Amino acid sequence: MKLLLSWANVVAIHSLYGSSGAFLISPTRTHKIGSLLPSMSSKTRLSSTAFNIIQESQVLDPSTGSKTGALDGILPSQNDFIKNILGIGYEKTLVVIMPQLGDFESAEYAEFLSAVGEDLRLAKIGLRVIAIGDEKSAKKFASFNNFDLANIRLDPEGSIHKALGLHAGPDWDIPSFIPNGILEWFADYCGAQGEDRDVTAIARAWLNYMMMCAGVAAPDTLSEIFRGYVGDKNAPERISPDEVVKIGDKDDPIVVIKGVSDVKLGPFEYQQLWKDERGYQRPVELATVRLRVMVEVLTNFNEYVSDQRFLDLRGATFLFDNKSQDVVYEHVDNGVLAYSKTMARPLTFLEPYIGAKALNPL
Repeated sequence: MKLLLSWANVVAIHSLYGSSGAFLISPTRTHKIGSLLPSMSSKTRLSSTAFNIIQESQVLDPSTGSKTGALDGILPSQNDFIKNILGIGYEKTLVVIMPQLGDFESAEYAEFLSAVGEDLRLAKIGLRVIAIGDEKSAKKFASFNNFDLANIRLDPEGSIHKALGLHAGPDWDIPSFIPNGILEWFADYCGAQGEDRDVTAIARAWLNYMMMCAGVAAPDTLSEIFRGYVGDKNAPERISPDEVVKIGDKDDPIVVIKGVSDVKLGPFEYQQLWKDERGYQRPVELATVRLRVMVEVLTNFNEYVSDQRFLDLRGATFLFDNKSQDVVYEHVDNGVLAYSKTMARPLTFLEPYIGAKALNPL
C-alpha cells in the first residue's frame, strides 16, 4: 500500500498514538494475557514451557529462505563435542519475540539491540529475534535499522506468539451483523493483498490493534505515548542534533524536524524552547524518533506487513541460560510500545552482563 503522507495523514498518525476514544462493542471472548506463561506456578515451569515451545518451533531463515529450528545456531549442539568440552560458544540466549516487523516498536527495539550486538557477543550471549513477516520485510527491516539479518528468524503466522499465549489486545471479534462488503472495502483500504484473504481476520486484527493504541487492554500504552511527547528526565537523549525527519512530498515536505531544535510546519518555522538542553530525553524527542519510523513503515507498508491478520499479536523477551534452560529474565508485552519493563532504558536487564552500556546503548 503506497500511502501519501499529507497533513491529514500526519494528524491521523498522531491520533492513532494519542487517542483515548472508546469503540462501542462488547467483547465476545475472554482474553488471556500470556495465558501459558503467567499460569505457571513457578519460574522453573515458566522456563520449561517458554524454552521448549521456542526451541521446538520451526521458523524461516530470511538469509536462506529455508525452514530451521528457532534456536538453531545459538544453542550448543550435542554434536559439537569439542566446543562443549572447551566451553566455547554462547552461555546464554536472548530471545526477542517481536510483533510484525512493520510494527513501530519493532524498529525501536531493534535500534537498541543493534547497538549492543558486540557487547552481547563478548558476554557470550546469543541473540535471536523472531518476528512476524516474510523475507522481503526482514531484509527491509534489517537495512533500515542497521540490524544483522543473521539474527532474524520469521514466524509468518505468529505461531510461536500464539503458543506462548502472548498478548493480542482486548481480543474482540467483529460483530456478525457487519456486512462482508464493508469488510472487503476495509481490507482494500488497508492494502491487504491476496485473493483468498480473510477479511474478517484482517478487520479483527486492526480492531484489537487500534484499541490497544487507545489504551484498551493496554495499561502501559498511553503513558508511554505521553512520555514520548513530554520528555523524560530519567531517559538518555535519543536523537542527534543533525538528524532530519520529513513528512510529505520528498521535494516539498509539509513537516521538517531537525534534531530537537528546528521545526518547519507548512509555512511556519520555529525553534523549540529546549533546543539547547542536553543530557536527557527532551520533549517530543522520542515522538520524533517514532515519527521517523512511522514515515518509513507507512510509505512501504506492504513490504513491511506481509499479513495483516496478525497485526494485534504482541511480543515478549526471554533471556535463557543455555545449560540449565532456565529463564534468567522474561517480559511479556501487555500492549503497544510496552516491550520492556523499563521503557526509559529498555535494556536495563542486560546491565549485569554488558555493564553500563545497557543503560545508554545509543
